[in-house]
Amino acid sequence: MAKIKHLGATVNLTGTTINVGDKAPSVIAIGTDLNDVEIGGAKDKIQLIITVPSLDTDTCATETRRFNEDLNNLDICETTVVSMDLPFASERFCSTEGIANLTVVSDYINRDVSRAYGVLMEDGKIKGLSARAIFVIDRSGSVVYKEIVEEVTDEPNYEAALDAIKEAR
Repeated sequence: MAKIKHLGATVNLTGTTINVGDKAPSVIAIGTDLNDVEIGGAKDKIQLIITVPSLDTDTCATETRRFNEDLNNLDICETTVVSMDLPFASERFCSTEGIANLTVVSDYINRDVSRAYGVLMEDGKIKGLSARAIFVIDRSGSVVYKEIVEEVTDEPNYEAALDAIKEAR
């Protein structure tokens, strides 16, 4: 079982452990329009799947804004940010923050994405939310990059994720 930290306290992650080289599971999340959005699996584009606890935190908001900006001129991948926020809150965040270069979805119903990718926080003060993680998936559906941020309040390695996307081209 993987472990991370939240404000220094150990948090266990639950779900299927996905590693580089594994096939990325195809999972359904809920879009801001309440429609199903399929992420993972093989697709025509490289996928960047970003899981965050909640867009209503400074770190998650900063990360989402940063990837939105960094991917503005990179039309080589399909980027999805997954949180446990309700779709209405996600829609409001995207509208307020001008998020247009990525898709924001919710995993609040069954937590299928978080379980399938092994990033569901099993205990701790923010139990039931997703850990901060990044998965880059090539067109064949294989995971080519993975980062689970050790301290959930820290930002990920943006440059490594962007380099992995460019390499997967």
